[in-house]
Amino acid sequence: MAEWTLTSDSPEATRDQAQALAANLQPGDVVALVGPLGAGKTQFVKGLAAGLGVVDPQGVNSPTFTLIQEYHGRATLYHLDAYRLAGARELDALGFDELLDAGGVVVVEWADRVSAMLPPEAIWIELTPTGEQSRTLTVRAPALIATRFRD
Repeated sequence: MAEWTLTSDSPEATRDQAQALAANLQPGDVVALVGPLGAGKTQFVKGLAAGLGVVDPQGVNSPTFTLIQEYHGRATLYHLDAYRLAGARELDALGFDELLDAGGVVVVEWADRVSAMLPPEAIWIELTPTGEQSRTLTVRAPALIATRFRD
């Protein structure tokens, strides 16, 4: 597993970091986001959406109550929020396996709540607040996938 750290000093910078990462995402990739409330997970997804060519990335919202949102760009972005799920079994009931096979990019907020369902090649991103606006983003990805993200 390869690991690297990115920094952000604002929500805009978090979106910019995600947009840059999105340039290297491919259909079938799974991005697992973890971090406390307010860490910037949804801001990160807005940046991914922009990088994937979603027409209105600012319209991306946390799917806490709808559980799954779908956005169309160069790859379909499936945005899931596991915060309200009791565990992996509920994610399975939502048709998670079908999403994995749908050929889009799947992003799961609160992924640590459903980690048993995520594929081993998932890209894990932990957002850690380091100040009121600043964040550290720790990216962990299998070595073969990580090579896509290196400069």
